[in-house]
Amino acid sequence: MSYKRIVIKISGEALAAEKKTGFDFGFVSSVCAAVKKAADAGVQVGIVIGGGNFWRGVKDGAGKVERVSADRMGMLATCMNCLAVCDVFRQLGAKARVLTAVDIQGVGERYDTRKALEYLENGEIVLFAGGTGAPFFSTDTAAVLRAAEIHADAILLAKNVDGVYSADPRKDPEAVRFDRISYDEVLARRLQVMDSTATSLAMDNNIPVLVFALSGENILRVLDGEAVGTLVQ
Repeated sequence: MSYKRIVIKISGEALAAEKKTGFDFGFVSSVCAAVKKAADAGVQVGIVIGGGNFWRGVKDGAGKVERVSADRMGMLATCMNCLAVCDVFRQLGAKARVLTAVDIQGVGERYDTRKALEYLENGEIVLFAGGTGAPFFSTDTAAVLRAAEIHADAILLAKNVDGVYSADPRKDPEAVRFDRISYDEVLARRLQVMDSTATSLAMDNNIPVLVFALSGENILRVLDGEAVGTLVQ
């Protein structure tokens, strides 16, 4: 495997697959099986999951829910996703646990960097729930923050698009996909890879970000060193 320690950021919408909301457990199981295979091969895996299959913060608040409340609802959605995915891992025979950025009794342990590193080094898959624990920060930022804290070699940004494009490929048929792009260019072009806070944090900590379409096969291909999607570095 090309990386020893990684953080995989999975969009909540991707977990729903064609269902759009909730979970497509057939798809989730295929992704978890691939991650387990990587963990069995010695890769230390942390996972951050978005909450968009349940709640999209300010967007779903539609002006009726105040920003702080909307963001906290999104944090709860990430906790639901982490609980579900953790149970799928366990059913597959993998060692996995949930660490939360906020205190929620019964959901998981309170996040602690030293504990996270201990679990990772013991071969456990660690799911980081609750975002950063603060409103106004996305789960993309949470993924980069956790990656910096645990000294991850890379962030695997698994989305419902297959890379970084010059424009939205769903709206612009002439949009071009990049094989490789710099953090500076992402920020200058305002490309929708991650929010600007997450991109700046990755740049400041020199953490490469690999953007690709979520599938078990693609995760293993990336870890095998294949050129999949877009490398932001």
